[in-house]
Amino acid sequence: MRKLVIGKNDAGQRLDKFLSKAVKGLPMSLMYKDIRTKRIKLNGKRAKENQILALGDEITLFIRDEFFDSPEKDTTALCAIKPKLSIVYEDENILLLNKRPGVLVHEDTAGGENTLILHVKAYLHGKGEYDPDAEQSFAPALCNRIDRNTGGIVIAAKNAEALRVMNEKIRQNEISKFYLCAVKGKMQRRAEELRGYLLKDSDANQVRISDHPFKGAKTIITRYRVLAEKNGNSLLEVELVTGRTHQIRAHMAHIGHPLLGDGKYGVNRNERSKGYKHQALYAVRLRFDFDGTGALGYLSGKEFSIDQSEVWFLKDFV
Repeated sequence: MRKLVIGKNDAGQRLDKFLSKAVKGLPMSLMYKDIRTKRIKLNGKRAKENQILALGDEITLFIRDEFFDSPEKDTTALCAIKPKLSIVYEDENILLLNKRPGVLVHEDTAGGENTLILHVKAYLHGKGEYDPDAEQSFAPALCNRIDRNTGGIVIAAKNAEALRVMNEKIRQNEISKFYLCAVKGKMQRRAEELRGYLLKDSDANQVRISDHPFKGAKTIITRYRVLAEKNGNSLLEVELVTGRTHQIRAHMAHIGHPLLGDGKYGVNRNERSKGYKHQALYAVRLRFDFDGTGALGYLSGKEFSIDQSEVWFLKDFV
């Protein structure tokens, strides 16, 4: 028998979601069976898989000890990492980071430790703000992600409450995100709000866009304004009203202005010799359009940006 007491970073989630992270060796099918047969109890009583956990709740598990063995405790690995982060803003709940082009936000199938989230964990572990051995279900996490070869601001949550609130704010479109990008050609209009419909092909890691609704597609809205023009190309500021996979890259290509250097949605063979080895896209600014209440209400109305000298393609428009 084992007992797990719900801490601050565990509270507020469903019982089954908590157990899937806290007891990684327990198969999901067996977990649900053990809940039904009262081998897993909550506060000494029969539990339901969808019950929301509160601070101080006690879960009793009458299951084999081997299910608690976990290879996920990575304190030693974190100590071996020398974190390299460009911090735009930090408080007790969140980090805003300038992710450089070429850095993965999460580990891919090839593995490796040069990922943004591992450097975040190592940084917080070094500061004494994160101890994986002391956590049952939580680890610092990124609230948004950008492509490997796109640079710009990424939000990281230091605790579970900040992660839940920030994810909800993103779902409710309460964060305004602004990008700089360089595109082929001159725009017909100096500013415009583009609307379309996007379908993601996960197997190909690519998206398709149409001007008209079609089955499975999600609505996208992209706003742009022209900042500069040079050598037949345009520098744009883009606001993502919706935040879909590859939205800016695919939407601009759809209207005939692919990003310079983008080999997925354009043709970049003529641009590589000019230094455009990947898409010319950088997330430079964000604004928290919160209502001023709740755990992160103090961020309401605050705006953060990176030093634009970090944007590698701006030199071609001066």
